[in-house]
Amino acid sequence: MTTTMPPNPGTQGLLPPADPRLHLTSPTTTTVLRIQQRMLAAAREYLTGAGFAEMLPPIIGPVTDPGIRGSKQVEVDYYGHKYKLMTSAILYKQASLLAFDKIFCIAPNVRLEPLETASTSRHLAEFHQIDVEMAGASREQITQVLEELVRHIVRRVVTESPAEFEQLGRDTSAFTALLTQAFGHRTHAQAVAELRELGHPQSEDAEIDWTGEALLSGRSPQPFFITDYPKGSRGFYDRESATEPGVLRNFDLLAPDGYGELCSGSEREFDYTRIVTRMRETGENPAKYGWYLQLVREGIPASAGFGIGVERFTRYLAGLDSAWQANAFPKLPGVVSP
Repeated sequence: MTTTMPPNPGTQGLLPPADPRLHLTSPTTTTVLRIQQRMLAAAREYLTGAGFAEMLPPIIGPVTDPGIRGSKQVEVDYYGHKYKLMTSAILYKQASLLAFDKIFCIAPNVRLEPLETASTSRHLAEFHQIDVEMAGASREQITQVLEELVRHIVRRVVTESPAEFEQLGRDTSAFTALLTQAFGHRTHAQAVAELRELGHPQSEDAEIDWTGEALLSGRSPQPFFITDYPKGSRGFYDRESATEPGVLRNFDLLAPDGYGELCSGSEREFDYTRIVTRMRETGENPAKYGWYLQLVREGIPASAGFGIGVERFTRYLAGLDSAWQANAFPKLPGVVSP
């Protein structure tokens, strides 16, 4: 039985059914999960065909991604040691490049998101990502991989799932621009300027907030990248530009039509001294990252990578109201559920 935390106005009318049987047997759920299954098969098809090796990442570790935008990490007792559930596999993706030059994984992540995110239609406390990392890649090279991957998935699913899209009432002509045109690009500074012209008070020193993402997304007919976030707005692993101090070599991919962010990525910092400096600048204690810093000190490849939210991507493709509809056992922030 699903129960809720103390009243949270953001979740009203957005909760999954209290009975998991009702959710799992809903015609909408079964249709969406068939689409999602084909999405994942298409992702594996493209990535393995492009020479990426699929890795099985850890679910727990002594540290995890610290750049998780206001959410909390979950601690577990690992034989008397405090370990974390993975909020993102970023550190382990970098480490995995010691075994393979091009890797990907599809894995769950757990983030205790702030309660107010339950009203964004895009946040879950437990979700899945398609994570990709490529040794020696630049931002331009990895965003090309991302664009080709997204286009391949959409084309494959649209071709294979006409009955499912019809059942959901999703007009697949919405993907015409995605399938036929290059994705758009704008810098963080340009996005901030656009939002301010719209009357939205977006900080020039911070990530684009959730309302701002929705506003920008709603004004675009096709997916687009936002690049060059300011230093300090992201984690220590996003590489700083060598030619533009204070600017990070990173990006987000936003879906059109108001669906918001699908993916984040960057070139990675790989130099030991710069990583330790960035850790201290962002308030992280380098001593917590012993195993990771040891690998970095001994040498890890320069790389770039990204992570696509599976439920968010499914929500966009299926034209859903909320990301929880794309999860078999959805967990919204602040909602206790199976």
